[in-house]
Amino acid sequence: MRQSTLFTKTRREAPKDEVSKNAQLLIRAGFVHKDMAGVYSFLPLGLRVIEKIKTIIRDEMNGIGGQELSLASLQDSQVWKKTDRWDDVKVDNWFKTKLANDTEVGLGFTHEEPLTLLMKDHIASFRDLPKYVYQFQTKFRNEKRAKSGIMRGREFLMKDLYSFSKDEHEHGEFYDKCKDAYMRIFDKVGIGHLTYITFASGGTFAKFSHEFQMVTDAGEDTIYIDEEKGIALNEEVNNQEVHAIVGVNPDKFKTAKAVEVGNIFTLSTKFSEPLELNFTDESGKNNPVFMGSYGIGVPRLMGAIVEALSDDKGIVWPKSVAPFDVHLVLVNGSDETNARAESIYKKLVEQKTKTGQNIEVIFDDRDARAGEKFGDSDLIGIPTRVVISDKNKQGADGEYLVEVKDRATGEVQDMTVDELVEKLKTNV
Repeated sequence: MRQSTLFTKTRREAPKDEVSKNAQLLIRAGFVHKDMAGVYSFLPLGLRVIEKIKTIIRDEMNGIGGQELSLASLQDSQVWKKTDRWDDVKVDNWFKTKLANDTEVGLGFTHEEPLTLLMKDHIASFRDLPKYVYQFQTKFRNEKRAKSGIMRGREFLMKDLYSFSKDEHEHGEFYDKCKDAYMRIFDKVGIGHLTYITFASGGTFAKFSHEFQMVTDAGEDTIYIDEEKGIALNEEVNNQEVHAIVGVNPDKFKTAKAVEVGNIFTLSTKFSEPLELNFTDESGKNNPVFMGSYGIGVPRLMGAIVEALSDDKGIVWPKSVAPFDVHLVLVNGSDETNARAESIYKKLVEQKTKTGQNIEVIFDDRDARAGEKFGDSDLIGIPTRVVISDKNKQGADGEYLVEVKDRATGEVQDMTVDELVEKLKTNV
């Protein structure tokens, strides 16, 4: 893509009312547009990142047996009344409205009820179980504290998976698979080293649920970390009884601020019983289906990556989710230099990586000063920057060398175009 045709532009300042680092940088770099507090539109650069995060999540969910679907956002109040959640004062962040005929509906903020009802058409026997289905779907929550940028939105994209099992044992096996898959996701997007499986209250139906908390000064939660075991407790479960059950020594705890980037819950029969989602077992007995839910907020994860990996110059995207693999920057000079930059751009976009994917290039061909281009490149945060200018050197054998800079480490190398191509084909 040519940067001169990209309709979004960088800006020097973020909106004055934006206090979170992730939103400040994403707005300034042209990834998102703030529509109102807690509501953001994703521009071309931002959407590319979202789609790459979705691909990583989708691959892991498919890998543990998940099947993707898409559920409606408008939800029937009568379904929620059967589980006593429509008027539950604890669920105070509903966006509710009425149809033209005065029928009450809600804009979905989670999908246990409608999916459980849907599954009644597909689950009748033990032969129909287990089932694991997930979606990427826009959720709506009337957040009272929408001050954390895209990490706490009133409208946001969620990956929510729901498991339907015959019993607690079968559920537990999948629950552990999902726990491992989540950690692989966070490793792949570059924050695994900062993320801890965190014990939280399991509510009525399980001793614990599990949060995945990424350590960051921007976090709204406080966690207590046992670094030797690589696990943590959140505030509500930090007591002597839990210490004994989990096997941690509170004297060794490290306290940290963190943001939740995922969670998994045992639901047991909380929804299957009132909605009568039952199955007949091998003996002919009728039993309620045993359920679980597993969530990752996609924009929240994107915002957490920015919070964790940015520096004083801008965003530092991991290669796995960067909107482009390489930022080709032309410092306008002689006709020969300009022509060489065009030739290198063409060569790069025609290459394929070892996985068969095209190398993704954004080419800064704008008529702008070198300082502005370099500043924008640092702000946008593409992993590899390649500079073409009249100052480029020649190698010992007279070959043209390009300047290649790693955004994360700051390391600069001069290499031939062929060496650059091989580096990108291997490392992307």
